[in-house]
Amino acid sequence: MKFYKQKIPGVFLIEAEPFKDSRGMFFRHFCKKEFESNGLEARILQTNVSQNSKSHTLRGMHYQLKPYSEHKTMLCISGAIYDIIVDLRPDSATFLKWISVELNAEEPVSLHLPAGCANGYLTLKDDTSILYYMSEYYVPEAYKGLRYNDPMFKFTWPVEPRVISEKDRSYPDFDPQIVSKAKNTF
Repeated sequence: MKFYKQKIPGVFLIEAEPFKDSRGMFFRHFCKKEFESNGLEARILQTNVSQNSKSHTLRGMHYQLKPYSEHKTMLCISGAIYDIIVDLRPDSATFLKWISVELNAEEPVSLHLPAGCANGYLTLKDDTSILYYMSEYYVPEAYKGLRYNDPMFKFTWPVEPRVISEKDRSYPDFDPQIVSKAKNTF
């Protein structure tokens, strides 16, 4: 596995080193030793799969508050996504900055997000599925989100979302003062 640091500290693209033969392809998506040797959280408490039937489906921008902040490692297992990651850690040099990456099923590349970052993605193809490894359990009271079109962040999506949940559509505008009031929240 090859680990590539991104512009937000703790965010990595992880390139698998696949073995290919006449049967197809085999690769590792997770290795505790390799994650730890690259300074990444290697605890997995929950695994999720998100299946999306339509292209231009938006999920996010989600995160969990402390003490349930979660590290995520994501792999696109069918289709393709455009993912945005936002740094919500007040002490980070990239606080309130965001980056985007594309993942697709043809390339065995995973995305690792540290706790304290929100992320959301837009499917680029029909029948897109994402596999997630999470370092924390889902806790409804700690589960929060940012709106995909929040004017503070000026997110750039490749196309306008066509399918989005009411919950994801209705998050209020982000108030940076909530972060300064609660530095231990993210």
